[in-house]
Amino acid sequence: MTPQIFRTRITELFGVPHPVLCGGLMWLADADFVGAVVNAGGMGFITPRSFPDEAAYRAELVKCWKITDGKPFGVNIYVSARPEANETLARMLDVAIEEKVPFVETAGFSPKAFMPRIQAADQKVIHKCTTLRHAESAVRAGVDAIAILGGEAGGHPGADMIGSMVQGAVVPDALDVPVALAGGFGSGRQLLAALALGADGMLLGSRMTVASEIWAEDGYKRRVAETGPSDTRIVMSIFRDNMRVLDNETARAVNALEEAGETDFDKYRPLVRGPNQRDAYAAGDPEQGVLSLGQSCAFADKIEPVEAIFDEILAEAVAYRARLNKLAP
Repeated sequence: MTPQIFRTRITELFGVPHPVLCGGLMWLADADFVGAVVNAGGMGFITPRSFPDEAAYRAELVKCWKITDGKPFGVNIYVSARPEANETLARMLDVAIEEKVPFVETAGFSPKAFMPRIQAADQKVIHKCTTLRHAESAVRAGVDAIAILGGEAGGHPGADMIGSMVQGAVVPDALDVPVALAGGFGSGRQLLAALALGADGMLLGSRMTVASEIWAEDGYKRRVAETGPSDTRIVMSIFRDNMRVLDNETARAVNALEEAGETDFDKYRPLVRGPNQRDAYAAGDPEQGVLSLGQSCAFADKIEPVEAIFDEILAEAVAYRARLNKLAP
């Protein structure tokens, strides 16, 4: 592990050497990946919905404790608009509490309903959102930190699509809690920029999809490694549910429906259903399903271990800090 270089409120909150977080990746964030992130000096979050049942999810938490040799990690709770889905998530949160997982990443809708349970268990929570307005609401609900997504992010970057440079210049000054910048981040110079903007760290998603510890077949990873920042597209905007995904056959088919003005969601369902993504990762087929991918794919240029990715990011941050120091007149 690279020795600690930066000490921020994010490193203090999570008790990690580096202000680098890896957000929950649906279907992909298992014990092997999250454990590798923690062992490399960052913080990662297992996604409960990636597992077929509660027993498999609990086993993954136990496994992660073994991989990290007792170093703490987190779980991701993606808050839904559907009450029945949140009932399942509440049980997944209870399992994390029973297994003494100390950190939670919430995302999606407001975590307010989950906060009493989280606070009673003395867990620390970072809420991932897309606007300052939503961040302020989450802080009022009691979260300990915010991850703010720019429009460059994969998955759901929000309806406003505010860029990360603007988010970074606005959000940290407006909040009293630690802030991590996310969306398009994947390099050391961006980590340095995040800290210069007043944030306390950065959160990675798509950049990590080429990690050796990610279980997806290498066919998918090789496709990501070949992509550039123009190789993503936005789908589902017709429903005001923007999703940034890999530009593939499925995404283009979704856009074709949107361009035709189709508003019947059942016409989209066979293309966008979640299990398609899981199947694509398992088969290494990058054309199958709408596969969440942000513009930070530009930095995911080879398959390598998590620790190597972290080392490269941190070395670049040091190099560009030295560059800044040389700019003094």
